[in-house]
Amino acid sequence: MSTLQSVAIETRDASNAQAEADVLFRVVNRVAIITLNRPAALNALSHAMVRELAVLVEHCRTDPGIVALVLKGAGDKGFCAGGDVREVHRLVTQGDPRWLAFFVDEYRLDYALHTFPKPVVALLDGIAMGGGMGLGQAARLRIVTERSRIAMPETRIGFVPDVGASRFLNVMPAELALYVGLTGATLAGADAMRLQLADLCVPADWLASFEERLQRMSHDTSDTGRIDALRAVFEPPCNIVPHAPLGALTQLILRHFDRRSGVERIVATLRQDLEREPPREVRQWLQATYDALTAHSPTMLHVTREALLRGRQMTLADCFRMELCIVKRAIEEGDFREGVRAQLIDKDRRPRWSPATLADVQPERVRHFLSSPWQDDAHPLAALGAEHGD
Repeated sequence: MSTLQSVAIETRDASNAQAEADVLFRVVNRVAIITLNRPAALNALSHAMVRELAVLVEHCRTDPGIVALVLKGAGDKGFCAGGDVREVHRLVTQGDPRWLAFFVDEYRLDYALHTFPKPVVALLDGIAMGGGMGLGQAARLRIVTERSRIAMPETRIGFVPDVGASRFLNVMPAELALYVGLTGATLAGADAMRLQLADLCVPADWLASFEERLQRMSHDTSDTGRIDALRAVFEPPCNIVPHAPLGALTQLILRHFDRRSGVERIVATLRQDLEREPPREVRQWLQATYDALTAHSPTMLHVTREALLRGRQMTLADCFRMELCIVKRAIEEGDFREGVRAQLIDKDRRPRWSPATLADVQPERVRHFLSSPWQDDAHPLAALGAEHGD
């Protein structure tokens, strides 16, 4: 790129040459600011956006004039609602193999952010789900607000929590990771902090003026000094973290989502507790959790549990490779097409899963989904992490 000043990478809609760029880029006081700019779609990621982001991230990595990177979403509704699942579904149903390239490029982008040599800040204000979490969880400083809604809801559409979730969900105890990954529960900003998915929870209004403070930020040559300076930009002088609703339910989650329990056992313990007529707040949580685990794809619930447990022992690059294997199986042989149809296309909310129940999912099917469709060297992400020894 020829200049650092007010650079915009323009992703043009072919039907409207005057459409505003879907990814915006500018530099303020040597800090790059990348904005996902599809507010009408909650900044969902198209393949073109992923490619543009990859170009920008590489530019920021190699440019000595840039010392840090901020990721944000346009509008006040969300950081990023995830990948453009409808577009993936369209390609899949038309037999267009380009859907795979979207995931390969997305995972490479996420990995590049995880291993970025300069501080990355992600403003997870509003909705941050799926692919948005893939971007946000790669940041060194993850900032949420009272408006944040954090989730990995993939099992609801016959998919698997991906974009590195088999690694980043495992910063928390296994039982909590299983709860978040299996149910797709939506977390408030304060809950995200409690579960180590965020580093700061600040008022949304405070973020509105962050560029003014960024202009005044002094630069420290050390990595720690830059992180501290950035934290001072985004953290109010007297910050009060809101109440974390999930805190009162932590012991329930730890008991029901025991890592030694299969999904069927988890469902059985939830049912048993519901039959005991618990207090109203506990009952509400039990019912919502039970409903999720009996409504989401049985195959992908079993597969997700196994992937999350395996991910605890794997490198980041290996987690991405495992997730891509599962994604290919889920799309070509699993419940993805039916889940997207029922939840996002026809919206009848009545997916016909195959197999239909948790008990019908055989162990060999789970092992198959976790196996690689490629020979080792042929895996599209075979070289991922080689430069980091990952």
